[in-house]
Amino acid sequence: MSPFIAELLGTMLLILLGDGVVANVVLNDTKGNNSGWIVITTAWGLAVFVGVVVAGPYSGAHLNPAVTIALAIAGKFAWASVPIYIAAQLLGACLGAFLVWLMYYDHFQRTNNPGGILAIFCTGPAIRNYKSNIASEIIGAFVLLFTIFYISGAEITPSKTPVGLGSVGAIPVALLVWVIGLSLGGTTGYAINPARDLGPRIMHAILPIKSKGTSDWAYAWIPVIGPVIGAAIAAFLYTNLGH
Repeated sequence: MSPFIAELLGTMLLILLGDGVVANVVLNDTKGNNSGWIVITTAWGLAVFVGVVVAGPYSGAHLNPAVTIALAIAGKFAWASVPIYIAAQLLGACLGAFLVWLMYYDHFQRTNNPGGILAIFCTGPAIRNYKSNIASEIIGAFVLLFTIFYISGAEITPSKTPVGLGSVGAIPVALLVWVIGLSLGGTTGYAINPARDLGPRIMHAILPIKSKGTSDWAYAWIPVIGPVIGAAIAAFLYTNLGH
C-alpha cells in the first residue's frame, strides 16, 4: 500500500467512524439518538485508533494536515511529501463523510434540524467569538501535537507506528484525542484537524441532504488555520527544548 492510499483510507475510516457517531447521536430514530457527549468523544478517540492501525505501517498515519506540517517543521518529515499527504487526507475525509451520508440516509430524511445535520459533518462554536474560537483550536492542536512528539519521539514515519508497539502503539494517540475532546472540546467541537473539518464541510455543501441549511463557510477558516498554528507552535517548542 502506498503512503497516499494509506492516508486516504486511514482518514476515510477516521471520518466514517467519527462523523458516524455524531450522526448516530443527532439524527432522528437512530439507536443512539441523544446519547450525548461521552459517546461522541469516546467514539472519536476509537476512530483515531482504527485509522492509525490501518495507515500506520504504510504512511505513519498522520491522518491530519496539522500533524504532517508539524513533523515537517520539526525536520522529521520531508516537505516534498507534505502536499501528497494533505491531498490524501482531504480526499479521504470527503469519502468518509460521503459514506456517513450513505449509511444514515434514511435518518437524514427523517431529521429536520439543519444545525444538527451540519454538526455531523463539521465543527462549529458553542459561542461564536472568532478570537476565542481560533484560540481554542490553537490550544487543542498544540496539546495534540506536542504530546504526539513525546509519545512517538517524532518517529511517525512509514513502517513505524507511534511507540513501536504495532497496533497497541495506536492506543496512546486514541486516548490523547479522547481527553482533548472531553476537556477542550466544549468550545468549538475540537476539530484539531483541518481535513477532518474541511472535507466533510465540502460534502455537506454538495450532497443532496434534506433540511441541511448553510455550510457556515464564514466559520470554516478557523478549524483550518487554528490547528496549523497550534501544530507549528508545538513543533517549534519541541525542537527548541533540546530534541
